[in-house]
Amino acid sequence: MDRYERILTLHRILKTARYPVGLPRLMDELDCSRATLYRDIAFLRDALGAPIESDGEQHGFAYDRVEADRFELPGLWLSSDELSALLAVQQLLARTGPGVLTGALEPLKARIDKLMSERGGTQARELGRIRVTGAAQRNLDQSVFRVVAGAVLDRRKLGFRYRARSTDSEARRTVSPQRLTHYRENWYLDAYDHDRKALRVFALDRVVKPEVLDERADDVPDAELDAHLAGGYGIFSGPAKAVATLLFSARAARWVSDEHWHSRQEGRFLPDGRYELKVPYANSKELLMDVLRYGSDAEIVAPASLREEARISLTLALGAYDRPA
Repeated sequence: MDRYERILTLHRILKTARYPVGLPRLMDELDCSRATLYRDIAFLRDALGAPIESDGEQHGFAYDRVEADRFELPGLWLSSDELSALLAVQQLLARTGPGVLTGALEPLKARIDKLMSERGGTQARELGRIRVTGAAQRNLDQSVFRVVAGAVLDRRKLGFRYRARSTDSEARRTVSPQRLTHYRENWYLDAYDHDRKALRVFALDRVVKPEVLDERADDVPDAELDAHLAGGYGIFSGPAKAVATLLFSARAARWVSDEHWHSRQEGRFLPDGRYELKVPYANSKELLMDVLRYGSDAEIVAPASLREEARISLTLALGAYDRPA
């Protein structure tokens, strides 16, 4: 353990201790000699201003209880594991989005990089080995993200033009933003739409010229948000209207049985090795896409309406291949 780690560990021990901590424990925790421990205590007290008091009778040390709650180490003091974890998060964010949060985190990354280099750390250089590959990631304007995120955090109403992907039409919306959701490589805004007088989910890549309004946003209780936005399958909002029963081949079962499709899903292996999965859904579109990607290894058993949708979709797809390319 280097000196930086010892000072940080010593600070945390004394900060959380209710009684004076004896020399043997401190030497064991810091893995150092008595002389080194005394030098570290002196540095923490004299150079960093820690309110350290000594207990002569028990040969222990503690923070003054009045000053302990107010004292923190100056600057950015993090352990090697914490520094590496922060850098790993930055790497993941940089790879999972089109720079939406990278700019905001860049100053912090530069500071952490400097700390790691000063301490001779090697873990930061190895973070390039972390690889995250995005799929179906749509382009998102950083300025749109910042305005929307600011409205969510500041609890202000938001106005914007929205280009619905399903109809390709554009309409003005005034909403009370509730939550930002990152789902399948893309960002969505859960909001109360004052024009529609209902909860809606907006894809941020379809939001045009958002503007934070002066009015305070109306808050929707978390329970109501979850009931409306998380009741059905996938990102489509609305309470569940039906439960789909899906059947997967024994080969696909090895993957599907370990997948999380919905918070209220029910799954079981059948005697022949196939896997039966039941999931509630409000809108069939996304559920059909996920089932059909398994091809002949998946079958929709119920309800009949969902099974018929899948049959029609497969028939239309097959028809495209019956025609000459």
